[in-house]
Amino acid sequence: MGFAKQVAEETYEMSSDEAAAAAVDDGAGRTGALPFDITVAHQARVYDYLLGGKDNFAADRAAAEKAARVYPDGAFTARANRAFLGRAVRYLAGEAGMRQFLDIGTGIPTKGSVHEVAQAVAPESRVLYADYDPIVLAHARALLTSHEAGATDYIEADLRDTGTILSHAGQFLDLARPVAVTLVAIVHAIPDADDPYAIVARIMDAVPPGSYLTVTHMAWDILDEGTQQGLNGINGGLFKQELTYRSREQVARFFEGTDLVEPGLVRVEQWRPDTPADDGHKSFLWAGVGRKR
Repeated sequence: MGFAKQVAEETYEMSSDEAAAAAVDDGAGRTGALPFDITVAHQARVYDYLLGGKDNFAADRAAAEKAARVYPDGAFTARANRAFLGRAVRYLAGEAGMRQFLDIGTGIPTKGSVHEVAQAVAPESRVLYADYDPIVLAHARALLTSHEAGATDYIEADLRDTGTILSHAGQFLDLARPVAVTLVAIVHAIPDADDPYAIVARIMDAVPPGSYLTVTHMAWDILDEGTQQGLNGINGGLFKQELTYRSREQVARFFEGTDLVEPGLVRVEQWRPDTPADDGHKSFLWAGVGRKR
C-alpha cells in the first residue's frame, strides 16, 4: 500500500482529534494527507458514535442526536447492523465455506471486523478492505492484523471506483475462486445519479458463480410519513454524504443474479438472529445475503 500503509501505521494510536491535527500540522510535506472536515458530520463517524466509539467529532455527535429525535431507534439500528455483519460473515466463512472476502465501505475499525470474524472460523481467510474515508485510513492498521494462516490488506478507494477496487482484488484475491463481497451500510451513500445498480453489477460480474453478495441498506418503506419528512429535512444539511433511502423492492434489485439465502431480504435484526428480536426496537435497514448463480 505504500504511503497509505505508512499513514495507517503512524496514526493508528492517535485519537480522532490528534489525527486531525496531524493532517493539518504535518511538516513532512504531507499537509492535507488526512483532510478531515470535522465541521460536517460523516456517516462513518456517526456510526462510530452510535456504536459507542471514540473516533468522532462534535458535528458527528450533534447529527446523531438530531437524527435520534426523528428516529429514536438509530442507535439500535447501528448495533443491529454490526451484529448482522458478524452473523453474516460467520455464515459465509462457516456454512458457505468462503475463504475470500472483499469488504467495501469498511468504516472505522471496531471489534468484530470482517477478518476477525472470518479468521476465527477459518484462519486461512483472506480479506481485502476498501474505503475512501481518511479517518478509516488513519486507523487501518487494525485491519492489517491478520491471523498468520491468512492475510488482510486495505486499499483507499471509493465504491464508485470499481476499476481500482477490482485491480487490487485481482492481485490480492483469486478471482477465479468464489469471493464474498460485503457492502454493509454503504450503497445508500451512492445516489441514483451514479447508478448504484451498475456499480454493484460490475463488482459481481468480476467474481465467479458461487460468490456471495451481502448488503444492508437504509429502508424508506419501513418509515412512516412523518419520519420520512423529518429525515429528509436533516439529510443533506448535516451529513457530508446525502444518503438515499430505498424501498425493499429497490434494494432487492441489487441481488439480481443471485439466490437469496434464507430468510431473504429482511430487517437486519431479523436475519438469522442469535437471540429473539427485541420487539421494542426496530431498525430501518434492509439486509440480505445472496449467492451468485
